[in-house]
Amino acid sequence: MKLGFFTMPIHPLDKDWRVSLAEDREAFILADELGYAEAYCGEHATDKAENITSCAMFLATLVDATRRIKLGTGTVNLPNSHPVTVASQIAMLDHLLDGRFIFGISPGGLLSDAEAYGNLEADRNAMFVEAINQIMAIWQGEPPYGLSGKYWNVNVERHYIPEIGQGFVGKPLQRPHPPIVVTVVAPFSKGVTEAAARGWDPISANFLMPAWVKSHWPKYVEGCERVGRPAKPSNWRVAKSIFVADDDATARNYATDPNSPYRYYYKQLFTKLTRNGRFDLFKTYREQPDHEVTLDSVCDSLIIYGSPSKVVDELLAFREQVGDFGTLLYAGKDWRSPSLARRSMQLMAEKVMPQLNNAITRATAAAV
Repeated sequence: MKLGFFTMPIHPLDKDWRVSLAEDREAFILADELGYAEAYCGEHATDKAENITSCAMFLATLVDATRRIKLGTGTVNLPNSHPVTVASQIAMLDHLLDGRFIFGISPGGLLSDAEAYGNLEADRNAMFVEAINQIMAIWQGEPPYGLSGKYWNVNVERHYIPEIGQGFVGKPLQRPHPPIVVTVVAPFSKGVTEAAARGWDPISANFLMPAWVKSHWPKYVEGCERVGRPAKPSNWRVAKSIFVADDDATARNYATDPNSPYRYYYKQLFTKLTRNGRFDLFKTYREQPDHEVTLDSVCDSLIIYGSPSKVVDELLAFREQVGDFGTLLYAGKDWRSPSLARRSMQLMAEKVMPQLNNAITRATAAAV
């Protein structure tokens, strides 16, 4: 199993934006130094807490600060931009990173973004499909493009001057396109099936209960089988909220304190998703009574914390619940204590993952 990093950073509202951005960058740089395989960040234009407004722009600041790690958009919210904007900027980013790039896409889930961009009442799933189809057509085609859709049109026929390169949208370095991933937040998601059929791979979000994470694999298999594509667990990425300390007491205090960045993170998501009519995501089973679902129950179910050995045991139990997957994405949080946050990422790479992979190898050998 590989180790990656995924952050939709949720910072205190009064935190200096410069400080939060600097710490977010430092987390990616540290992940690279520690050998994390890949790292993703989200984006929202209208959120004071989750304040990376462009994941592509943020990743561009890391081009020369990282060396080996693959960097991914997690995600570009396609209904909020013109396909030409996305196609041209992502192509450039792929070149800047010399191909160390993974293209994460979604319809976007923050309703204040949708309202600000004017697509709150629109079918954003349909906008998403049209946008990615046009982006692919731009990358695979040539000017003047001649793309017509319900939401966007792309044509440079009147001002295409091939001898000087005018009217040409750049293509990515990785051909025909960079690897594409989609972050999945819905139980039994039909989107996973459609993504798999198109050759894309899923990231299961870190705020989903294990039962809903487990539901993604059969849907992925369904999409792969439709097109004769091998369904490999190595292509499935699962994000998880984890905090590792040198001892259990330190981990418990940092992860469960009323001012914990982990608790703050889930308080924000609990509020947003409940207001958005997605309260059921926090249920452990569909018929669970609403009154049983509280912030405490959510934190107890979704945060893994402890010493390396305790975290390994809990991750093995989680894997037993959801099934085999290829990449574990450590979910980034605000650095209330930079020293403890750095140490957690270090212990995750240097202690937890070797023990975890050794345990998986032993279990696999014993089962043969």
